[in-house]
Amino acid sequence: MRPPTGGDGPARRGLLGGLAALGTAAAVAGCQGSRAPAPTAPSRPGRQPGVTDPQPPRALLLSYDVGPGTQGPAGRESVRRMLAAWTPVLTARDGSTVTVGLGPSLFHRLGSRAPEALRDLPAFAGDRLRPEAGGGQVFLQICAATPTACADLARRLEQAAPGVLRPRWRQAGFLPAAPPGETPRNLFGFKDGTANPGAKQAERWVWLGPGPHHDATYLVVRRIRLATAEFGTLPVERQERVMGRRKAHGGPLQGGREHAEPDLFAKTPQGGYLLPADAHVRLAHPRFDGGARILRRGYSYDNAPDDQGLLFLAYMNDPSLFTRVQRRLAGHDALSPFVEHYGSAVFFVPPAASPEQPLGSTVL
Repeated sequence: MRPPTGGDGPARRGLLGGLAALGTAAAVAGCQGSRAPAPTAPSRPGRQPGVTDPQPPRALLLSYDVGPGTQGPAGRESVRRMLAAWTPVLTARDGSTVTVGLGPSLFHRLGSRAPEALRDLPAFAGDRLRPEAGGGQVFLQICAATPTACADLARRLEQAAPGVLRPRWRQAGFLPAAPPGETPRNLFGFKDGTANPGAKQAERWVWLGPGPHHDATYLVVRRIRLATAEFGTLPVERQERVMGRRKAHGGPLQGGREHAEPDLFAKTPQGGYLLPADAHVRLAHPRFDGGARILRRGYSYDNAPDDQGLLFLAYMNDPSLFTRVQRRLAGHDALSPFVEHYGSAVFFVPPAASPEQPLGSTVL
């Protein structure tokens, strides 16, 4: 797939910002069509911030591996000390959030038992993954009002972990300014569905319930490059059939307003399905997964004119949901020729730190 081309001026950056919850392959990941608004309440005590909290306009994602000498019981103690040293920074509530994730290979390296559902994601058809662009043993999602604030938090955390971590990859992201209540358009020119689970649905599908990992969750990260030039050459009618929504107002193909539920069974006068079998909205619909939903917290990125796209961040209490949805999308989605998945990772997000329970103490 040829990478997106074009300038990177203010107008283009504004469009790129609309990718925050882009409905590209895997980006809706089973949440499309929900009438519920995205959760906006701060995470409650016991849960890490940066999941259901309102999204600040800037983000910095950092992935690390532990150093060569950090392994076994001694390495486990080093990581525990690092997480304890991070606690004062993680608990500061100034509108910024820091969310910490632990990768599958960290547990093996430290001789700890990983949460049962924490496994590396399988390969998906069409992926063009680069090892240096994904994975990692310790992950930081830093969200703040400015790039400087994100970088300052990252610097403070790294200074508290001397000799423990080795950088693996990092990526800055951003959201656009948008009027309150107005859905931004994505880089393909479509209104974004913003179809996230509501607060009650998040309790069921995002957070882990009572048990050894109460108030934890899982995070899937995908780095997705977008071919906007190629998509833009399609006639608008064809674009709408690829996406499964109207370009002008964002409503489903059968009619209705933007947040109306897509009718998977609506037919044309000739008897064919109005929503094509390979439409993104159809393949990502939660009815195929028993109603299970994923909480998306995406950001756009703009590295260069030929490297722009989506930082797909999705929280759920069972990563196998993402695997099921992405397998459907990767195999049949009409949008697949216009997206390139080149970075991938999965992390366990442990409960928040407390005076009685240091961060990560339930699993390390």
